[in-house]
Amino acid sequence: MSIKQRHILFLISAALVAAIAIAYEPVRHNGFVSCDDYAYITENPNVTGGITHDSVIWAFTKTYASNWHPLTWLSHMADCEIYGLNPAGHHITSVLIHIANSLLLFWVLRKMTDATWRSAFVAAAFALHPLHVESVAWVAERKDVLSGLFWMLTMAAYVRYAERPSIQRYLLVLLAFVMGLMSKPMVVTLPFVLLLLDYWPLERLNWGRPPAGKIVPLGRLLVEKVPLLLLSAILSVITFVVQQGGGAVIALEKIPLAYRIANMFASYIRYIGKTIWPSGLAVLYPHPHINPSGAGAVVYALLFVLITVISIDIFRRRKYIAVGWLWYVGTLVPVAGLVQVGSQGMADRYTYIPMVGLLIVAAWAAKDLVANRPRWRIVAASLAVVVLASAVILTRMQVKHWQNSITLFEYALKVTENNAGAETSYGGALAEGGRFDEAELHLSNAVRLNPTAPKAHNHLGNVLLNEGKLNEAIEHFNKALRITPDQAAVYVNLSIAYTKLGKYEPAIQNWTRAVELEPTIADILKNPAWLLATAGNVSAQDADRAIEFARRACELGGYKEAELLDTLAAAYAAAGRFNDAVRTAQQGIDAAKAGGREDWAGEIKIRMELYKTGQRYRQK
Repeated sequence: MSIKQRHILFLISAALVAAIAIAYEPVRHNGFVSCDDYAYITENPNVTGGITHDSVIWAFTKTYASNWHPLTWLSHMADCEIYGLNPAGHHITSVLIHIANSLLLFWVLRKMTDATWRSAFVAAAFALHPLHVESVAWVAERKDVLSGLFWMLTMAAYVRYAERPSIQRYLLVLLAFVMGLMSKPMVVTLPFVLLLLDYWPLERLNWGRPPAGKIVPLGRLLVEKVPLLLLSAILSVITFVVQQGGGAVIALEKIPLAYRIANMFASYIRYIGKTIWPSGLAVLYPHPHINPSGAGAVVYALLFVLITVISIDIFRRRKYIAVGWLWYVGTLVPVAGLVQVGSQGMADRYTYIPMVGLLIVAAWAAKDLVANRPRWRIVAASLAVVVLASAVILTRMQVKHWQNSITLFEYALKVTENNAGAETSYGGALAEGGRFDEAELHLSNAVRLNPTAPKAHNHLGNVLLNEGKLNEAIEHFNKALRITPDQAAVYVNLSIAYTKLGKYEPAIQNWTRAVELEPTIADILKNPAWLLATAGNVSAQDADRAIEFARRACELGGYKEAELLDTLAAAYAAAGRFNDAVRTAQQGIDAAKAGGREDWAGEIKIRMELYKTGQRYRQK
């Protein structure tokens, strides 16, 4: 490689980094959003504590949020270790990984094809396309960019292996692939893509020609992929079992197979449309429930079949067309909706890797189109600049929609129709901001659009609870539990409603059920302990249960949280153990003062004076 070529590669890489930085600059002002960021990070004690011995074991041995992706958990833990819960740091990490992915894609494509400018366009379009904002700007979607990183590293290792096969080089391929699988299960399609790359551009496979030079028999190429395919199969089974066990897999009774197939063909075509014209991008697209026998379903299916037949028909003359199309089709298979995970009909994040196939077709087809037309080359180059500059602007705009939960779901409702999921999340975000009247309106819409959505009923119940409409709130909490019985958060809310009504027995029953479902969350343990300890007539058995719950809560909190210690002190007093109550109350006062909560310290001190006189504290 000449010095001039190296300078060109360096300038392209630098321009790519600068363009991504400009496009994603607004992300540093964004916060966490309610869809998964709370569950994955801010409210996940296994992550917020950073990287510890116990958290690493948890990442590799436990399933959580219907997923098993230990490297993704480790990346979130590392962010918490470095940035704490400052969202800017978490966002910056995702952008940096996306930059690495874009550079790797450019270098690997150029290495395979020796086509600098076409590879640069593919990498730049990948880096700057607004469809990829969801994968980069959504912190909980770290699994997308992280698995993308190992996808690119696996391809890079495979190119080296293809140049000069050896056990050592193959082991690098295997290692990178395994790390990708531990980041996101969608990487299971990578062995299929490697086989496509064998055909083009690596030229290791060519039917009808005897093995010579780089040409390798098909049988040997397939044998090379066997370990990768076995790993893919194992992780596919694990993922299905985990997601089904977590309730993420939608039953066929709710969305029949025929409707799933119709939506699959529609999604393949609609993703192409959004790649060409990225407007109306939303965090959640409701499932369209396309009539399988309707005209729309037939048109989508015919278009899909027609494109596939054409790409295969001309694959010997234009190999990149078949490879690019099959890359796109094959990598979307895990999220095509045949196994329906979640309520969405499609999702922008699903295009993160599949789009590369379409971009390859576009770049190489454009080169063929202008090959012998010098004037057209100038037009094509100018058009490419306009497309990429537009992508930067559109991506910046899309990133701003991810500023917070309200802006995110407000925009989703603006660009979609009958979106029960977005109504639910928007209503929940409004309620979190204290805008209860607006929240009730949107949550009522959500329940109307989807009466069997437990999350909508729970959020609406919370709003009604805050508005003092206790009986209506209880009605919606019970509806949520009838749909999905094992929801600790709903039992907690139901208990609060009963407590406000002064009905302590059902309140305690529901708190106890919440503890059974979530025995490792201190706040859930604290509340039934407080109710048991401070209710009217406390039996010895209730006092012992209060002490048990409060102790477990304090253990989880490290005996450092004032509220937990206050609860344990009240439980000791209810059992007549006043010396223990006084000692624990003093610890609570010290913890409150250490945290700058003088007001709370004063409240605990008032209760401690009762314990000194042999009286327990009763709530009013």
